[in-house]
Amino acid sequence: MATQFIMVGAKGRMGQAILALAQKDKDFQVVGKVDKGEDLGGLLGQANVVIDFSHRSATESVLEKVCAAKVAYVCGTTGQTEADLKLMQAASKKVPLIHSPNFSVGVNLLFYLTEQAAKALPEGYDPEVIEIHHRLKKDAPSGTAKRLLEIIAQARGAKLDQVTRHGRSGEPGERSASEIGVHAVRGGDVVGDHTVLLAGEGERIELVHRASSRDVFALGALRAAKWLVGKPARAYQMVDVLGLS
Repeated sequence: MATQFIMVGAKGRMGQAILALAQKDKDFQVVGKVDKGEDLGGLLGQANVVIDFSHRSATESVLEKVCAAKVAYVCGTTGQTEADLKLMQAASKKVPLIHSPNFSVGVNLLFYLTEQAAKALPEGYDPEVIEIHHRLKKDAPSGTAKRLLEIIAQARGAKLDQVTRHGRSGEPGERSASEIGVHAVRGGDVVGDHTVLLAGEGERIELVHRASSRDVFALGALRAAKWLVGKPARAYQMVDVLGLS
C-alpha cells in the first residue's frame, strides 16, 4: 500500500523537492499540499503521515491537528522554541514522530560517527564544527551544525551553552580544553557542507559531509515517512530508520 502523505510547506524548496520525488515513486501518494495560511485539518482523514517543512511558527498548530487525527508526523523545520519542543515531546505520546534538522542519510551517519568519535577520543582532541551554506541562508549556525554540537557536548558530559564558542576574533586567548568551536561560512550556491574536526597532538580526525543536491534531504524525509507509518507512538530518530540505534 502506498504511503499517503500531506506536504506542509508545499511551496518551499524542500516541499517542492519532496513532492517532485514522491510523484515519481509508486510507493507514495500525495493526498494534500498545504502552505502558510491554508487549513490542514480537512485533509487529514486521507493521510497516514504528515511531512512538515514549513516554519517553526506553524509547529503548535500542526501538532494539534496531527494528534487529533492520530497521524504519523515527520518534521524537518528547525529553530523551535523550548515550548515547541515540549509540545512535540508531549505529542510523541500520542503519535509516532520524527523531528530532525537534517534527513540526509549521509548526515545522519555523520551524527552517529561523531558520537562514536567524541566518546572514544580522550580530552586533548579539540572539537570544532564548520558549516558552509549558500548566500541566501538566513540562520546561523545551521540546524545540522547545532545538532553536531549537541552530540559532542552530550558525549563529553558538558552543558552546550557553557562550552560553545562562536568563531574567534581579536585576541581571544588560548583555546580552552572544554570549548567546542562552531563556524558558519556563507557564499554562492552551496547546498550544505559540514565538517567535524577533532584536533589532537600530532594528528587530527576530520568527519566531512558535502551535499550537492537537495534531493538527498528529500529522499531521507520520504524514507522516514514510509518507515514511520504504523509504528507505536513515540519520538524516533533517523538512526532508528537507518537501523543504527
